[in-house]
Parts: sequence; structure tokens; C-alpha cells
Amino acid sequence: MSEAAIHSVTAPVARPELLASLDPLLREWLPRQRWFAGKGRPVTGFSLVTANELLPSTAQLGLLHLLVRAHQPLTPAQGAGTQPGDCYQLLIGVREALPPHLAPALIGHVEEGPLAGHTVYEALHDPRPADVLLEALRTRARVGELRFERDRRQEIRGDLIPRLITAEQSNSSLVFGDTFILKLLRRIVPGVNPDLELPLTLAREGCPRVPAPTAWMAADLDEETYVLGVLQPYVQGAVDGWELALSELAKESEPAEGGCRGGGGFTGEARALGRATAEVHTALARALPTVTLGHVQMERLVDGMTERLATAAQAVPALRPYAAGLRTAFEALADLASEGQTWTAQRIHGDLHLGQCLRAPSGEWSLIDFEGEPSKPLAERRMPQPPLRDIAGMLRSFDYAAHAVPGALGSARAGGTPVPAVPDWADICRAAYCAGYAEVAGRDPRADPVLLRAYETDKAIYEVLYEARHRPDWLPVPMAAIRRLAASP
Repeated sequence: MSEAAIHSVTAPVARPELLASLDPLLREWLPRQRWFAGKGRPVTGFSLVTANELLPSTAQLGLLHLLVRAHQPLTPAQGAGTQPGDCYQLLIGVREALPPHLAPALIGHVEEGPLAGHTVYEALHDPRPADVLLEALRTRARVGELRFERDRRQEIRGDLIPRLITAEQSNSSLVFGDTFILKLLRRIVPGVNPDLELPLTLAREGCPRVPAPTAWMAADLDEETYVLGVLQPYVQGAVDGWELALSELAKESEPAEGGCRGGGGFTGEARALGRATAEVHTALARALPTVTLGHVQMERLVDGMTERLATAAQAVPALRPYAAGLRTAFEALADLASEGQTWTAQRIHGDLHLGQCLRAPSGEWSLIDFEGEPSKPLAERRMPQPPLRDIAGMLRSFDYAAHAVPGALGSARAGGTPVPAVPDWADICRAAYCAGYAEVAGRDPRADPVLLRAYETDKAIYEVLYEARHRPDWLPVPMAAIRRLAASP
């Protein structure tokens, strides 16, 4: 598709009529999507933020780009009424009839309005609409409020075959010919998104541990910029840290001469991952401002942790017997701060775990997905924080992997405590990761045990609440950590 063709499809969309005709279909389809954030509450209506045609719907194939706000009732904790709603990015294909291979992408059949008689579907399953997105990025197109940008120093070929990654994600990803991966953000917020900001910063710093953005798409609305997607090099043959850890655990749990293999197979990878994490933290500290956290700032931090514990204990009865012991982790941190100890805060990853790390066939590790926790406000995700918050997340991830192997989960589902198939595997990997981090950073994370325990405890409490709400079968995994952390001195 030529640049001229993309620039020509800016004909206005009949917005009110379009949304009215799609409303009943979206009310059914949207809540079923993995990336929909408002599960458990009905959608009461939609408001259209913007609508643009990337391919005219009058053709055999149409492609609509929509930003829609989904309105939902407030939860009891939020009060009465209906909240403004989250804004979602939708890419909707339009056809007269859907080919059989696109049946899983069906949204529905439109009965009235400008698309009456047509079928609409999730366009990312269809190679042709995916090609349109890549061409728009390649040519730096402008379509209505949409803006496609790219690093002019990097070439984007136009003949790359797209495929949708179907694994469950909080966003959507398209791979183009094993050369690029386009991450399309689904829940959209205005402002500087760290998923673009931090990789661009690290690229300028020459940090090789994060794939440098090749291109990105955004919308300019009401003097605000909304980042919609980021195109980065695809690390062909890479394995994410979670899958690699589970694979190694499966091997190590097999009987070996002289007994169990002992957990050493992943130790080198954990150490290398610690070094990669420290390289990223060091580069971010060089490039972006750091701040000192004193008594006032740490008091706010501890108050937030304590409040999250209270909320989780109210929602999950199994947590209540351990609440007093868990609270001591936060009290110990408050005591240190009141004695005058300070900590350095900087920009960090914000949601670091094994699944956010890729190991290339060469053995090099990369960190990906700098969006942070999507449920938190953007301003909070961009705040400087102690690097130990990232490290605590990774340490919890090693523990999760050790307890998530089928044998451990099987015992938990039978009513027992999940027992790692490889004893001490998590402890060995956690130690190796911290040692690798110290090799680059010059300081071992374990040298600050009070802050590290507080962050680990806060993370485990979050995990308990998440699993209780979404995956009850997994609840014994974080509960095993809760018992350990509550008994820690």
C-alpha cells in the first residue's frame, strides 16, 4: 500500500451512527477479551473518542480504527453511579461475509447504520489489515488524529508476513516476518507512556538489554498524546524467562544418578539475568533524574503498603491470620526511615518478572514491556522508585516458578501446600540473580534486607488478591510465600 493511499483514507466517519450500530455487538464482545480491564461489571454504554478509516468500508475489505470509552457502574468501594470508563483501542475489520478461517475473530453482524449488512471482526487476525498498520509506520502516515512515526535510521521492509500472537496478554502483539514485533496497547491513557519512553531512553544510552523502538503510533487529542503502539525488533528464537525456567525445572526434577539434579541448571541464567537487570537500572539512573527518599516519602510508601494489606485481608480470609506478621515488614521499614536512613529512587521497569525477560539463542538477555502495572495511574508508573522494587518482583517470580510446576500445583489443588519439585531451586536462583546484579551495580540487593522484605511482602499480598479473584487454583502459591514472609524476623 502506498503512502498516498494511506493519506487518502481520511474521509470522515459517520461517528454517532457508527457507534450506535456497533454498541450491542461491543457490549457482548469487549468484556470477553483478555485485555478488558473492567471484568465483573456490565458495560452500560460507550462514548466515541475518535474514529478513523484505515481502509474505506465501502471496499471489499474495510478497516476502522476506534478509540472508545466503555462506561461501567462503580464498585461499592468507589461509590454509587457510573464512572467515565476506560478508553480502549479497537481495530475492526469490515467484510460482507467472513471467510471460515476468520470465524474466531467474529464480533458480529451489523443490522443498522453505515455498516448495515456487513460483518465486523477483530482485524488483527487478518493479514491484510496488519499490512496496513506496518505500511503506515513505514511511511510515517497521518490519518485523522492518528500519527505514525519511525526512526528514520532503521529500515522497515513492506513485504513482511504478519502473524498475531495468540497467547494471553494484557495487550495485543503482531509479529512481522520474524523481523519486528508490534505491541498494540489496548487500554489507552493520555501522557508519556513508559513503554515507549524508557526503551527510547535506553537506546540513546546505548544499552543493549532492551530492543530499541523502530516505530510507534500515537493519537493527538485535546492537546494530549496517546501512545497506541510500539514496533521493536523481534528477537527470533528467543524464549521468555518463565518458559525457560519451567523447562529447566522439568529437566531438573527428573531422577538422576545419585538423586535429584539440585537446581543448578538455571543458576547461570539467573546470574546473567541479574547482570542484565543491573545494566538497565544503571543506564536509567545515568539518563534520567534520581531522587532521595527520606522519612516523609517513606512514610507515604509504608502507608500504601499497609493499606493494600488491609484491603487484601478483608477480601481474602485466608490472609487474615498472617496480617500481623506481614505488617512487621512495613513497620521495620518505617522504623529505619524514622531513624534517618534514606534511599535513592530512579526510573525502573515497574513490573519485572521472568515473563518480561527474553533469552536470545546467543544467551543474551533482554528486558521487555516497560508499561508497568497497567491498573495503576500513568503518573504513578512514571515515578522514580527504589530499584529493589524490580528486584523483589523478580525474586517472587523465581519462587512462583518453583511452586508452579505441575507436581507442586497438583498437591496444592489436593488441599496441601505446593512443594517445589526441585528443593531449594528458588533459593539458589534468587541468590544467583542477586550475585549477578551485584557484579554490575557494585552492591548486592540483599545488603538492604528491610526494604527488600517490604517489597517482597507487598508483592506477595498483591499476588494473593489477584489469584483469589482470577485463578483460585493458584492461590496456594503466593500463600506459601505469605507464611514464610510473615514468620521472617
